[in-house]
Amino acid sequence: MANIFGKLYQISTFGESHGGGVGVVIDGCPPGIEISEEIIQKDLDRRRPGQSEIVTPRNEADACEILSGVHEGKTLGTPIAILVRNKDARPSAYDEMALKYRPSHADYTYDAKFGHRNPNGGGRSSARETIGRVAAAAIAKQVLKQLAPELEVLSWVASIKDLKGTVDPATVSSETIEGNIVRTGDPAMVEPMIELIKATRSDGNSVGGTIETVVRGCPPGLGAPVFDRLEADLAKAMLSLPATKGFEVGSGFSGTLLTGREHNDPFYLENDQIRTRTNNSGGVQGGISNGENILFRVAFKPTATIMTSQETVSSAKEETELKGKGRHDACVLPRAVPIVEAMTYLVVIDHFLRQRAQCGA
Repeated sequence: MANIFGKLYQISTFGESHGGGVGVVIDGCPPGIEISEEIIQKDLDRRRPGQSEIVTPRNEADACEILSGVHEGKTLGTPIAILVRNKDARPSAYDEMALKYRPSHADYTYDAKFGHRNPNGGGRSSARETIGRVAAAAIAKQVLKQLAPELEVLSWVASIKDLKGTVDPATVSSETIEGNIVRTGDPAMVEPMIELIKATRSDGNSVGGTIETVVRGCPPGLGAPVFDRLEADLAKAMLSLPATKGFEVGSGFSGTLLTGREHNDPFYLENDQIRTRTNNSGGVQGGISNGENILFRVAFKPTATIMTSQETVSSAKEETELKGKGRHDACVLPRAVPIVEAMTYLVVIDHFLRQRAQCGA
């Protein structure tokens, strides 16, 4: 079903934005991995609302509860269930949205598909669903620390609207990214981006941008030909996130401006290891990792809920107007950084386990 992601490391998320809670069931996690609620909570705290002055003020601690699959601090190899209860739900803020379709939201399309929906906070289409993904990825990260200790995933805000940072993917650090509330990798862009988000929110509007991700220390050989190409699974993972509208790997669309001679990545030997002198491929060739840094970018649209009146249509098919209510991000990117990292870890762990199962390495 559509709520399941992965093949060997498989997750199924559940819950709605203003329901009793949200969470995830993880199947396929190897046994004997040290895990605790505290480890998971560190990543959940990075995506939770109310963490800074530029994100939604919804007051949720997002405290996780491990319900199964872990005993005495180690995974059992059985399904792991994790629950986060909703504490600050305010469904009354969405009474009008139950009758009127919010522009660029999933309200109309959910009705068109299912004939019935939960209008409170977007229900299942809310970014609150991603809590389960982040929790599952926190465990995946612990697995990879044992199986591939050199592997590291880092994401950062590369641009917001027309403000674009300059970041070296090979050297950017988690300390730099997490050292500012925007989570940009360029310190010079912190204040301009903060001011842009504040000004946009004051105007009742919203902005989008891009998040860039690097996977460092990834071994060659992950991925598969044809349908399960590594970059194809990464693209699916990223475009499954709310508000995403684009994905590109390596040179991406800018590669279309180059010739083959300019774009090809020449091979060379370094201490008996095959390397490439450039990385326009973004660390993936033929759908399989080549050992270089995997580099990709994800585009996020401006937040669909804005605090100004817009034209819309009601579920009774009457033309009307609707003004946004509730607590929302004027820019989703700062809180989306750990979510993009999470989906990257989920793709990598799945392909890592598949590689071991098929090729024994």
